[in-house]
Amino acid sequence: MRLRPATPDDLDLLRYWDEQPHVIASDPNDDWAWGVELARSPSWRELLVAEEDGRPVGFLQIIDPRLEESHYWGPDVPPGLRAIDLWIGEASDLGRGLGTRMMRLALGRCFADPSVTAVLVDPLASNARAHRFYERLGFRAVERRRFGDDDCVVYRLDRADAPWQPPLRTPSAGDPGLCD
Repeated sequence: MRLRPATPDDLDLLRYWDEQPHVIASDPNDDWAWGVELARSPSWRELLVAEEDGRPVGFLQIIDPRLEESHYWGPDVPPGLRAIDLWIGEASDLGRGLGTRMMRLALGRCFADPSVTAVLVDPLASNARAHRFYERLGFRAVERRRFGDDDCVVYRLDRADAPWQPPLRTPSAGDPGLCD
């Protein structure tokens, strides 16, 4: 598996995935504005496409919730956090371990920065499958919270609780750390 930056060339694919019932069920109220967002590269965000043997299989967003422009996570986010959004594109790819591999790569990217102390995710409160997924990876539920129209459970994985100790370095373009 490999994570690569999403580009404007991914626009049709991401719009297509956004229309899949399992993606809508996990993220029903967000408008990603792909046409705009794929053309931007703010320093606080990475938009990534996961590929398995060269085939796109999923999407990841990693943000610094303190710097993120909409203040989705609130106005008083402490430093040292990252937040991740993740989904598998095709329903036929669910249950194959792709999400686990994607999340492990994403966590490795997050914790490679020594200033990152924890990672947050916010699945819908009704998404029991996502809760089990994050708990298997070591995340702990820390609060139930509304984000706009969505009733969510905020999960947190502290660096000390990560199931491995990633290298303390920041990956760069062309870095072999983009692959596992």
